[in-house]
Amino acid sequence: MIPQYNGMKAEQTTFNTPLPAGGYVATIINVKIENYSWGSVLVIAFDIAEGEYKNFFRKQFDSNTNSDKKWKGTYRAVIPNEKSQYFENERKTFNNLIYSLEDSNNGYHYDCDEQKFKEKAIGVIYRNKEWEMNGNSGWTTECGAVTDVKAIRENTFKPLKDKRLKNKPSAALASTYAPLSTYDDSNDEDLPF
Repeated sequence: MIPQYNGMKAEQTTFNTPLPAGGYVATIINVKIENYSWGSVLVIAFDIAEGEYKNFFRKQFDSNTNSDKKWKGTYRAVIPNEKSQYFENERKTFNNLIYSLEDSNNGYHYDCDEQKFKEKAIGVIYRNKEWEMNGNSGWTTECGAVTDVKAIRENTFKPLKDKRLKNKPSAALASTYAPLSTYDDSNDEDLPF
């Protein structure tokens, strides 16, 4: 007989279904700056504002019963630092963020106050991203860029390429094993259950 444990109850597991790769009109719901030894990152939390996936991240967050749940709709941009070796890339990415906000929100002009981003519209572009953790790997999606809302609505934005793992082991290793179809599973007498 299976012993009882604390919290035993019939409870459906919720699965974290990723937002499909593509472009979406979003609304910014929060912003914060995270500081690191190498610089600072602006973290923008948003939710999908239009279409089939409207309120996607709110629904996902509300249905998650984990105590350590996190908001999944985020975009991270390094705040440009002129002393950084990556300054030019940081500047281009941040300038695109400013353009995307100004072009998507009539009358808005960036004034270095990130708190004014709240409730602003922005276009977000999702790409497929390969992940690996504790020997497991798979695919999810992430917000890889932002753009103006018009480009999303008119479908004129440039889709992002899939982001594969760097230094991924060669697929040659997998070919050293016989395909599953070659195994005979018709005799299951030796199974331990």
